[in-house]
Amino acid sequence: MSTTQSLITVLKTELKAAGITYAALARELGMAESTVKRMLSKGEMPLSRVDEICRVLKTDFAELSRRVADATPLRRELTLEQEKAVVADRKLLLLAICCMSQWTLEQVVSTYRLSEAEAIKYLVQLDRLGIIELRPMNRYRLNLAKTFRWRPHGPVMQYFREEAVMDYYGGGFDGEGEMLMLVHGQIGRSLATLFNERLQRLAQDFAQQHLADQKLPPDQKRPYTLVIGMRSWLFGAFRELKREGAAAAH
Repeated sequence: MSTTQSLITVLKTELKAAGITYAALARELGMAESTVKRMLSKGEMPLSRVDEICRVLKTDFAELSRRVADATPLRRELTLEQEKAVVADRKLLLLAICCMSQWTLEQVVSTYRLSEAEAIKYLVQLDRLGIIELRPMNRYRLNLAKTFRWRPHGPVMQYFREEAVMDYYGGGFDGEGEMLMLVHGQIGRSLATLFNERLQRLAQDFAQQHLADQKLPPDQKRPYTLVIGMRSWLFGAFRELKREGAAAAH
């Protein structure tokens, strides 16, 4: 749905909620009812007319825009072009991940070597990319769904494979709250889907806990990164030992 269509949809919803009929709106605007119906049906009206309708609704355009944003479906995945833009600048990628973690501007600037002006510049870029909606006082609304994931073979995951995987797995996974497990097995294909759904819920639980713990004092928190993966795979060294046509037994 386009932004204009979303705006008209929200206007209609607000008019209905306020109990304002097309006939009543037409009287307030000094227009014919048929003209109002046609205007809202086609979605063709100048901003001055939108302002007039906002006046009738006793609201303003800024509030209406927020309602449009709130009604807009959240993204579950970025386009290839959006990911390329994000990963092209390391600081922009950092700000994107901070926003995905719902960090405030103050948290970003106090944690990383970025000036406030520099951080705001990157927030503006994320807004232009549609990843966030920048609001007054440098607050923002994240436009990504809870089920958001980077494209499996996209630029961001490729960057992490090349730059972060060895760094992540280079640790011992024996610190407080750390663990690493590797489990092999054969299961039914339908059950694989169920396991994926359970793993997705675990990831959502982790993200929700992060948000819930935002108010904790810094000395009671530590940064953790949860990496979840599941694929039909056999270690390369074992694949070389397989008999032709034999199924994997792991």
